[in-house]
Amino acid sequence: MTEASPPEARFPGLQTPTLTPDLAAQGWKPMPAQDYPAMIGPFMARRSTVGWEYGFLPERRHLNIGGVVHGGMLMSFMDDVLGMTVWEAAGRKPVTTVQLNHHFIAPGKLGELVIGRGEVLRTTRSVVFIRGMLTSGDRVLVHADGVWKILGS
Repeated sequence: MTEASPPEARFPGLQTPTLTPDLAAQGWKPMPAQDYPAMIGPFMARRSTVGWEYGFLPERRHLNIGGVVHGGMLMSFMDDVLGMTVWEAAGRKPVTTVQLNHHFIAPGKLGELVIGRGEVLRTTRSVVFIRGMLTSGDRVLVHADGVWKILGS
């Protein structure tokens, strides 16, 4: 794969955010987005030694009343992280979330990069089992596991 998230012909209005120079120097690339991901992003991606990593920088709009990243934002980001990982594992076929369990471990903070990674546990003809983590620095924020359906299978 040469791009983090190649533009798709079915989404002609994709918006691609820009990155700060320090994030670009670390290998992050902006992910084009439309609809819900564009509303909650911007997100970015990079290839690591163990696969793809996805990230976002929490902004004030991502915070809850307690001043930390809203749990719903972390859940949405995890859904995207694991969904992109499953999409790759399924040969870029359309996929959809069937079940997704979250465990909140530590809060995300304003302006501190959140990185998501997924690990495919098993792939069958029609479903993919996966787990993943969101981290910020050396802190684990969220652990999740789930099942995705490969559409059309």
